Amino acid sequence: GPPAGPFPKRAFSHSPQELSLELMTKERIIFGKNAEDLAVDFLKQQGYRIIERNFRLRWGEIDIIAQDGDTLCFVEVKGRMTSEQGHPWEAVPFFKQRRLSKLALVYLKKRCGTLERKARFDVVSLLFEDQEKPAIEVMKNAFEFCA
Repeated sequence: GPPAGPFPKRAFSHSPQELSLELMTKERIIFGKNAEDLAVDFLKQQGYRIIERNFRLRWGEIDIIAQDGDTLCFVEVKGRMTSEQGHPWEAVPFFKQRRLSKLALVYLKKRCGTLERKARFDVVSLLFEDQEKPAIEVMKNAFEFCA
């Protein structure tokens, strides 16, 4: 038969989709949803107008799309239980920035019909630590557009 490659035969019958669903435990989903609801409330208090939540394509999603003054904001929500792994807003790796940039382009074309729109990427970080209510902050213009 064919030569054995560097990758052993998979010993499990789960598809990657089933595995990722198992990893997205109910707790994580609830935590994520809760963090997003809190982020929305916080942004409204800061004067943002929420336009859309969970703009989703097959290959990714933008948590919140909002307007701050005349600027369209693509908002990534980051929740952490502890600050030990660094600050939540540091958790947007470059590959994710690129994906969010591409999603933002699609959004601007589909929903706005133009790319001539003042826009930026914000990150809302929620740090839960031990308290019931998280410490919340927004980092405006958290990273540059990079498609």
